[in-house]
Amino acid sequence: MLELTSVQKSFNGKQVLDIPSLRLDQGIYWLKGANGSGKSTLFKILAGMLPGKGEISIQGTSQAKQPVAYRQLISHSPAEPVFPPFITGDELIGFVSSVKKGTSKQIDEIKQRLEIGNYTANPTGSYSSGMLKKLSLLLAFTGQPEWILLDEPFTTLDTQAQQHLHTLISDRHKGGTSFIITSHHDLETPDLKFDRVFRILDTKLKEELPV
Repeated sequence: MLELTSVQKSFNGKQVLDIPSLRLDQGIYWLKGANGSGKSTLFKILAGMLPGKGEISIQGTSQAKQPVAYRQLISHSPAEPVFPPFITGDELIGFVSSVKKGTSKQIDEIKQRLEIGNYTANPTGSYSSGMLKKLSLLLAFTGQPEWILLDEPFTTLDTQAQQHLHTLISDRHKGGTSFIITSHHDLETPDLKFDRVFRILDTKLKEELPV
């Protein structure tokens, strides 16, 4: 379970998020909202990348009180991933794998399913936007996180890669992983069904009827 209590965030005195209470059981969730509504900000707060007010926990593990244990339970793929251009994908994979306890077998499987190939041997500065997205997704799926946050995961991916990602999400969900996904496009497919749908509107998290 992912639980938020009194989560707030302000920039320069202007409040951008105000979530009094939220409890999410294991599942797949769709987070909607206009550009600048706070979707990416919420993801960064949940991932521990951006400070905010309030309490956040996963399975009772507190982000504030048990930060290392908490970060083992959550992964994040940003909408526009940026990596140091001189570092290779393999170096990043090795680092994240050591932290998240990923295995070579798991990495190879994700590479195959996302059709990454051996391109990760090259510095990330040579990657296309689609390859940067695939690397970010691979890192997010590494290990056994309880929750994976995917911010606009289908942008810059071709149709075939999008379908592979749909299937990967569905398979990991069957294994017990939960997802929160943002997208401006319709995501509902036979391989991807949402348990609940939310929209950020005027700093608040509003629940919508399932698609």
